[in-house]
Amino acid sequence: MDTYELLLAILGLAVLGSAVLPRLVHGRPISVPIVYVAAGMALFALPLDLQAPLPGTGADTETNWAERLTEFVVIVSLMGAGLKLRRPLGWRTWGTTWRLLGITMPLTIAGIALLGGLAAGLPLAAAILLGAVLAPTDPVLASDVQVQGVQGPEEEDADDEVRFGLTSEAGLNDALAFPFTNLAIAVAAGGSWFAGWVVDDVVVRLTVGLVVGWALGRGIAYLAFRVGSPLALARTGQGFVSVGATLLVYGVAEVAHGYGFLAVFVAAVTLRRYELDHEYHGVLHDFAETLERLASIVFLLLLGGSAVDGALAAISPAGVAVALGAILLVRPAAGWLGMLGSPADRPTRAALAFFGIRGMGTVYYLAHAVTEEAFPDAAEVWAIAILTILLSIVIHGTTASVALAGVERREQGRAAGGAPDLGAAPGGRGARGGR
Repeated sequence: MDTYELLLAILGLAVLGSAVLPRLVHGRPISVPIVYVAAGMALFALPLDLQAPLPGTGADTETNWAERLTEFVVIVSLMGAGLKLRRPLGWRTWGTTWRLLGITMPLTIAGIALLGGLAAGLPLAAAILLGAVLAPTDPVLASDVQVQGVQGPEEEDADDEVRFGLTSEAGLNDALAFPFTNLAIAVAAGGSWFAGWVVDDVVVRLTVGLVVGWALGRGIAYLAFRVGSPLALARTGQGFVSVGATLLVYGVAEVAHGYGFLAVFVAAVTLRRYELDHEYHGVLHDFAETLERLASIVFLLLLGGSAVDGALAAISPAGVAVALGAILLVRPAAGWLGMLGSPADRPTRAALAFFGIRGMGTVYYLAHAVTEEAFPDAAEVWAIAILTILLSIVIHGTTASVALAGVERREQGRAAGGAPDLGAAPGGRGARGGR
């Protein structure tokens, strides 16, 4: 039997299935990622001599392949996430986001690193790496709990605080995990690293990423909407422009020694602020989402395959405890602390704290780190990370529909009762519909 042709047929079936699966699982305690991970497990358990290229423990072909696949899917998803957000940037309108980034994320990194060191006995560098790679909320696998599609003015209240907070958090913390991943690399390398890390990895690269993202976002917006000629990108109606914009921004930011993930998301948010309700935003988002979905199918199948192909071989009972603790203890506790003092109600704060879904960003950062530097106990870090992603897909996937349905009912009741809108801008103007 020719395995290649068989794999093509299976992949074709998986892609076709992705068109109907969201309808089949809607409102049920199951998610599309759960189905594809299970399918990957079944596929790689068959006697076909298949090998999943996830994960690796060093600078090998499998690790490089995993890094590049996840890198591409994440940057495309960051463009899509940024295009979905209607709220103007502000301290109050994005208050939930700043709390999740400034309080919850550092506490999550510290908590997981501490848990990895104490429970699993990981060395300092490996413990920091584990905390860094498991901190970001995934912009791909968390789509079920994020803002759904590009909304028009008639849907401006659909981005409830939970969906908005998790979407904006996923867009930004995938970039902000980079300094902490580089911190782990610096610790593993040894020597005098602190000053260089603060100046280069924190100050310079974050600043460059912000500036490049904002500047290119404005430039692309001008080419799309402001050029008074048939050459305006919006007049072409071509959705693949979103991928071109993504690759351009990411490549320029990385060449300029900035964080490309941050630049892509900032560019997408900046682009959306121009002609806020133009239908072309929907065209751009839909193409990016389609490409993201196709690539994520491959990732999920391989993730399931890796689970039965040795990725969990190095896991220990302590590692299982760390993975469970990261999902059920560290993130919820850090999220709750981050939301203290927030005007959000208790169920909203609980949902924001709980749904820190892990996924492709974790694999990318881990693959990147182990190709840059040799880490002690890298195999165990890989095993804990893969198990955490799998547990997150199952735990969050089975609870998301019920939890979000409750949040939406409360939002609708609040809107009907004339309760204050958390996204309202100072002075009483609704933030979600303003330009």
